[in-house]
Amino acid sequence: MRKFTKTVALAVMMLGLSQGQMLAQDDQDDVHNVNIAVPEVALLDIESNGSKDITLGPDVPTEAGEALDFSNETNSDLWINYSSIVGSKSDPRRDVTVQITSGEVPSSMLLSVEASADAGAGDGMMGTPGTSITLNAKAQDIITGVGSAYTGNGPSKGHLLTYKLSLDPKKGSYASLDFDQANTLGITYTLTDQ
Repeated sequence: MRKFTKTVALAVMMLGLSQGQMLAQDDQDDVHNVNIAVPEVALLDIESNGSKDITLGPDVPTEAGEALDFSNETNSDLWINYSSIVGSKSDPRRDVTVQITSGEVPSSMLLSVEASADAGAGDGMMGTPGTSITLNAKAQDIITGVGSAYTGNGPSKGHLLTYKLSLDPKKGSYASLDFDQANTLGITYTLTDQ
């Protein structure tokens, strides 16, 4: 009987081992997933060492018979900064547009703005500035071809903006100047998908 008990015990133990091995799924390696997300980014702001509000106006003559002097009416205090992550299929490039969104340029005057090349403080596919733009209420491209890039944050980073106020060169423009038309304009820059 003792031999029979040992044989049954040994058979049960072997059966348990074989079932355990059959149930086990582990081996020398394993796999799991890592999901990587790249977010879409489209951020833009205007930076300055001081106020973002600028004032332009011609110099007043000091002698009778002289005209208003528009020759020094420029301002280069503002910088465009942006951060952009684009999608190769959905939005491969972005543009920066500019437009007047409130107020009007006084009669007989023109307000223009030009962006410089990127200052080189960031990395990526920076946009390409165009030529000087005469501002109006229609959105116009000032920088094109922005890809995945960042300019750096703050003044002296990104694209320098140069504003210029001038007298419309059309004959008779001076006669339409009117000090009651002094105005505050809202200028809006937008980082748009192409």
